[in-house]
Amino acid sequence: MLPIAKTSKSKKAMRRAHHALRGVQVARCPNCGRSRLPHRMCGNCGYVNRGLSVVVHETTE
Repeated sequence: MLPIAKTSKSKKAMRRAHHALRGVQVARCPNCGRSRLPHRMCGNCGYVNRGLSVVVHETTE
């Protein structure tokens, strides 16, 4: 089917207004201070939340 009427530049821009990319949010690890993704384990020290941590082994490459 063909469009009935031409879509104006303004109408296209309003439809695409929410398509913009957003930056990645980061949080500081309270244990070591490095940046990490929120609600994720710290890759440096293994801190997850108060009273819980994961042992992180260094990989040799």
